[in-house]
Amino acid sequence: MAQDAAISKGFESSAALECVGLACLRGGRILFRGVSLKLGAGEACHVTGPNGLGKSSLIRVIAGLLPAYAGAVTSSGRMALADEKVALDAGQPLARALGHWARLDGSADADISEALAAVDLAHLADVPVRFLSTGQRKRALLARISLSRAGIWLLDEPANGLDTASIARLGDLMARHRAGGGIVLAASHQPLPLDDAQTLPLADFVPVAAPEEPA
Repeated sequence: MAQDAAISKGFESSAALECVGLACLRGGRILFRGVSLKLGAGEACHVTGPNGLGKSSLIRVIAGLLPAYAGAVTSSGRMALADEKVALDAGQPLARALGHWARLDGSADADISEALAAVDLAHLADVPVRFLSTGQRKRALLARISLSRAGIWLLDEPANGLDTASIARLGDLMARHRAGGGIVLAASHQPLPLDDAQTLPLADFVPVAAPEEPA
């Protein structure tokens, strides 16, 4: 399939990700502690839990954007983060905005067209990013991640703003990435099309507040 070329790229090294005993402190409060996981090439993990639990903070700790209060992250291969920030020039046509990052990551111009087709945005290639709907921007971000040549995808609420058809395309993207030897770590409060994925219920790692002493 033509779109596979935009997804299953040769990575710089075999993808691997391991977290041991991770804890995160924010605002003087421990959000979670003792989080451990290990993923190899082709594997995936779905971090589950309600909004506000700390899933986004876990993703950012693993990405190196937040310090770990305890524990360690080791990885082989580059990481690419997809969250609520589109990180595309809003004034540029979509294809040109993607092209800026794609060329930095070593992707060819032909890959941009294939990546847009994979998320059903080829017909909007010449439309400025600022005119895209919320769902279209999320799909553009997925195209950006697929062009990154990163072996490890860190996806924060990747299904937010997507309709049923787009969620199915997300599943195809993740499956192709894994088939090419990539890793997917996705945090979401809703079900995701991730076959044979590990599940990490973040609520199991949230400290229980000690009861207050009676006055």
